[in-house]
Amino acid sequence: MNLAVDLLIGFIALLHLYFLWLEMFAWTSRAPRVFKGFPKELFEPTKTMAANQGLYNGFLAAGLIWTFFIGEYPWKLYISIFFLSCVLIAGIFGAMTVSKKIFFVQALPALIALVLVHLK
Repeated sequence: MNLAVDLLIGFIALLHLYFLWLEMFAWTSRAPRVFKGFPKELFEPTKTMAANQGLYNGFLAAGLIWTFFIGEYPWKLYISIFFLSCVLIAGIFGAMTVSKKIFFVQALPALIALVLVHLK
């Protein structure tokens, strides 16, 4: 794959590592400043649920990072498409159920990366 696709996949992986950190380790400290629309009194009671979400974001990041270590091009392509599709679907679902902003933060970069992967 080309450098632009690799950079975009790396950016998306870093985003998901940030989501992991925020949801697993900083839910009651930093997350209230990020998720301003979420009632402050609910951060503590939802800490375990957020950690679970963070873990899933970590799996998405791990899958995207894995693509940088795959030597065979077809497999690198297939794994990239799979994990980018997972990110895209999660972003679309989040935009439909939580906030439209999620589409632009999560789904749109994955969609752009998928288009670039298919144009390569």
